[in-house]
Amino acid sequence: MKPKIINLAAFVLLLAACSSNDLNEVENQVEGDKVPVRVHVNEFSISVSGFDDFLAGARVGTRAEDAQSYADVKACVLAFYDAAGNEVYKKTQNKADADTYTTFGDFKVDLQIGSYKMVALGYNVGNNDEFTLTSPTEAGYTSEKPREMFCYVQDVTVTKTEALDLDVTLDRIGAYLKIQSTDKRSAGVTKMRTTFSNGGKTFNPSTGLALTNTGFSQTNNSSGGVGETIEINCFPYLFTDEQTMDVTIEALDNSNNVLFTKKITDVEFKRGYMTTIKGPIFTAGTSAVGFQLNTEWGEGKTYTFE
Repeated sequence: MKPKIINLAAFVLLLAACSSNDLNEVENQVEGDKVPVRVHVNEFSISVSGFDDFLAGARVGTRAEDAQSYADVKACVLAFYDAAGNEVYKKTQNKADADTYTTFGDFKVDLQIGSYKMVALGYNVGNNDEFTLTSPTEAGYTSEKPREMFCYVQDVTVTKTEALDLDVTLDRIGAYLKIQSTDKRSAGVTKMRTTFSNGGKTFNPSTGLALTNTGFSQTNNSSGGVGETIEINCFPYLFTDEQTMDVTIEALDNSNNVLFTKKITDVEFKRGYMTTIKGPIFTAGTSAVGFQLNTEWGEGKTYTFE
C-alpha cells in the first residue's frame, strides 16, 4: 500500500439560521448582544500523491473520512481571539473523553458582534502529552514529542444582519519521519532516541512553521522485540516549508546508556510529506552512509548511499 498524505478537511462554520424566526432574532441584535455560532468538523479529505507530484502542485486520488472515524486525530481545539488579541473562547474536545463533547467535532459558541481570529486545530494525543494553544501565533508541546497536527486560522466577522456559512480546510503543518531498521534489535536495547538538529516542537498556527530552529530529541520505547526489526515515527515542525537537517539515532538501555549511534546528515524534509530512513541500527561499526533515504509520499524519490 502506498503511503498517504492526509489533509484534514471541511471545518464548517455556521451561524444558526435554521428558520426565519432565528434570522430575525439575529437581525434584531443590538451592540453587546451575543450571536450563536456553530463550528462543525465535517470530514477529512485524504489525498495521495507522489513526491514529484508535490513539486508540481498536483494531488492524485482523494476520499473523505469523518472526524469520528479518523483514528490519528484524537483531539480538536477551537478558539476565538478578539481584535486586541484577547482570548474570548477556547474549547478542547478529547475523543477518548465523551464528557468533553456531545458529537466529536461539533462546537457551539455565543460571540458578541465584532471581528475575531478563529484558530482550529486537530491533532494526535499520546500519554503524558502537554499541548497548549496560547494565541493565533503560538502553540505547541511542552512535553517531549510533537505530534501529527492539522491547523487552520481565519478572520471571522460576526454581524447583527448576516449569517455566516464558511467552509475551511485544516492542513497538516508538520513533516513525518519514519525510521526503519534493516537489522534486528539487540538484547539490552529498550529505547530509541531520535535527535533533530533543527526544527522544533512549537509552531505558529497562522503560518504552520516552527517557532524555533534549535532542534529537539525524543525517546520512544522499542517497537519490536529482541531479534525483530523496529520502526520509529516522528512529526517534527519545520522552520521553513522545506528543510534539510541532520538526524541522530541512538539505541539506549534501561539506564539511558547509549549502545549504538547512527548519524544521518542532510536529511530532506517537506511539510506534509514523509521521509523514510532505512538502515542497520544495531550493527556496531556500520557507517551511516549505509542508510537509504526514501523521501516519498506515494511514488517518491529514493536516495541510496553507498
